[in-house]
Amino acid sequence: MNQDQIIERLKAGNQRFVEDRLEGKLQDSARRKELVGDQKPHTIVLSCADSRVIPELAFDTGIGELFVVRVAGNVANSSSLASIEYAVAHCDSSVIVVMGHQSCGAVGAAVAGGDNGFSINHLLSHLTPAMVACGPDAAVNDIVKKNAELTAVELTKRSKLIYDAVKDGKVRIVAAYYSLETGEVTFA
Repeated sequence: MNQDQIIERLKAGNQRFVEDRLEGKLQDSARRKELVGDQKPHTIVLSCADSRVIPELAFDTGIGELFVVRVAGNVANSSSLASIEYAVAHCDSSVIVVMGHQSCGAVGAAVAGGDNGFSINHLLSHLTPAMVACGPDAAVNDIVKKNAELTAVELTKRSKLIYDAVKDGKVRIVAAYYSLETGEVTFA
């Protein structure tokens, strides 16, 4: 599949999810056995760790189709960036989806401010550029969308490997937003 076909496949899978028509393909023992020696997921998804956001279900995909990296706020910290680089370099993934979601708790915590302890403060600091870009009175969901957009750009700025893959047309990066209410994923 080329990148356009992959994105259309993700959109079609999401439409099935929204309509409660999941196909559940590629989720059996035969598929597990098929992938024992290698994986070639077509898409990398950088998603929030929120328990209500499950990319494999939201896109109605099976085992081995998505390489999912989950971290609160879907931020590109060093570990999540390295995971994405791994999939680009070793799994031949050709689409990266940076997916934020409605009512993200990490974004809400960043907006609220305060001292959340070293580790959480460090994680939330990755959300500052989106907060600044949206302004002081911005709604959480607007910041979530801006964070996904900025993170999609950030991947190429912070990783030569990803930059080269995008420049050479081997990888396309898209930002997306997941609605908790409807299950719909909209692509920027």
